[in-house]
Amino acid sequence: MRRISSGELAKVFQAITGPTRIIASGNFATPKALLKLADENIAEFRLFMLGAQKGIPDREGVIFESPFLGPGMRRSPRLNYIPCRLSLVPVIIRDHYQPDVVLLHGSTVRDGKISLGVEVNVLPAAIEAAKANGGIVVVQSNPQMPYTFGDAEVSVDDIDYLIKVDEELTEAPKIELNDTSIEIGGRIAKQVANGSTLQLGIGAIPNAVIAAMQKHQGLKIWTEMFSDGVLGLARSGAIDPDSTLTASFLFGSRDLYDWVDGNERVRMHRTEITNDPGVISMQMQMTSINAALQVDLYDQANASYVNGQPYSGFGGSTDFIVGALHAMGGASFMALPSWHGKSGNSNIVHRLSETVTSFQHSFVVTEQGVAPCFGRNASEQASNLIENAAHPDAREFLRDAARESGLL
Repeated sequence: MRRISSGELAKVFQAITGPTRIIASGNFATPKALLKLADENIAEFRLFMLGAQKGIPDREGVIFESPFLGPGMRRSPRLNYIPCRLSLVPVIIRDHYQPDVVLLHGSTVRDGKISLGVEVNVLPAAIEAAKANGGIVVVQSNPQMPYTFGDAEVSVDDIDYLIKVDEELTEAPKIELNDTSIEIGGRIAKQVANGSTLQLGIGAIPNAVIAAMQKHQGLKIWTEMFSDGVLGLARSGAIDPDSTLTASFLFGSRDLYDWVDGNERVRMHRTEITNDPGVISMQMQMTSINAALQVDLYDQANASYVNGQPYSGFGGSTDFIVGALHAMGGASFMALPSWHGKSGNSNIVHRLSETVTSFQHSFVVTEQGVAPCFGRNASEQASNLIENAAHPDAREFLRDAARESGLL
């Protein structure tokens, strides 16, 4: 590893010629200083990130690539969206999207290592692909990045260049819970037994589930990401004190970042471990809780497309749904409001008009109730969704549509 200045790194970037692909830390670990230097010194490049936030290089000459979109890439005319479940993204990096440059946001050096802190995810795979194909690995070393353990730790021997920065980490905006999300969260929480292992997605409904589980006992965490809600569960005593909290990336506040810094109970692992359905299925009473935009009477969910355009991507929900269904005592919950207030339409529909993100869930939950799906025949499944999950104003239409299609 060579420690260099920003000016020296600029010269390294200026020497890069030909087609260039950059894979950078995503989500809330965006390496802003490194991306700025790349933007200023590399005329054209492809930028591969997960959950990219606003403020990344965005101009002609920069092509976006991502299997999971954040606000920094969403709806861009220069976006190449890559359909892929999160557990397989390391495979496409290895075989199809090898990086020429990997830009990482890490901690300060400790005992010959830096930590990737709040974002491990697919980055170990990116580092390996770069080293195998003659690429370079660059780290911005930041004292504000928490030092986390597991696959977050990277040897300085795997780093080509390191620059020092002192940069505030992006913090997750506070999500306000409304009456609908609180009702849905409470319904799911009642279904989750003490001692369960939790995977929670992002948004108001997963946050509401956590808020309703403060008095649970013996909970465990095996998830692709967690936020401040899990910290609240730990402080309330709901999490098994002898368990390890496993994740691959974090969304949260400075309070969360300070809590995970040097915390041996938190293990940050690469996506191939956290999102492997086989490994997920071995967790005790694995309980997957995710949100959807729409669910149809065939128990197919759309969680990634809006008006024919990718809004996010598959993410890890499909990995955890499959893993939870295979787990002993496991369950997969798909949650959503029954009614879309702005459009005045039902979110429980006869058949999805958008791309299917996932299917076969244990339960679909709205503020109206809990619809058991897995293990039911097609008619029972449709009936449960209509009578237990759909808004009352949509039920008669859905019954008629189900009869016409032979579901009822």
